[in-house]
Amino acid sequence: MADPMRQSVAGLLRGIERYNPENLSTLERYVDLQARENAYDLEANLGVLKLYQFNPTFFQSSITAVILMKALTNLPHTDFVMCKALIDEVNQRDEQLSKVIELHELLEMCSFKVFWEMIEEDESIKQLISGINGFQDSIRKYVCHVLNITYQTVEKSLLSEFLGDVSEESLLQWVTKYGWTLHPDGYISIANHEEYIKTKNIIEKISFENVSPILLALNTVNQA
Repeated sequence: MADPMRQSVAGLLRGIERYNPENLSTLERYVDLQARENAYDLEANLGVLKLYQFNPTFFQSSITAVILMKALTNLPHTDFVMCKALIDEVNQRDEQLSKVIELHELLEMCSFKVFWEMIEEDESIKQLISGINGFQDSIRKYVCHVLNITYQTVEKSLLSEFLGDVSEESLLQWVTKYGWTLHPDGYISIANHEEYIKTKNIIEKISFENVSPILLALNTVNQA
């Protein structure tokens, strides 16, 4: 259902209609649909936040929280930063929105253990996540992306912690998905970063006219 609605919503985001607050109810339903069906439409979500910006009396923190959580699922892209920039500072201090912003900061700092602890212990965040299909796995994809570019090896227990204390079966699925290797000693080979380092030969062409003044100066010094 998300794909057909995407087409109709695209029409609402063209021209002057983009600034029509009467479209908010449709766009807000689309945000909820994205959450339920694990779909994502950044342009539409930015449109909602822009309408809230122009019409502050229509602002809904619950819809905004879902938009920010969906932006988290698209890390490492900068969607969250763009969405946050359209929310004024007063609304950012909303209790739930401030928690979502804190989640983003934890992920940006790679504080994965604290992140998983927070979404497990905070009831309001747990309730928010329960309505967002595929949220945890999207975050795990981001975690694996970070590991891919920063680690060569990682302990199996540490990887499980980074992924939110997943089961043995789930951990092995992620290892297989990213082509990593689990060794008998409990360590996992992430990547050989030397494979990504490409050497480049630099050839500089220097004409005689460029060096002749230097040679002349050296000759003068030797004769002195």
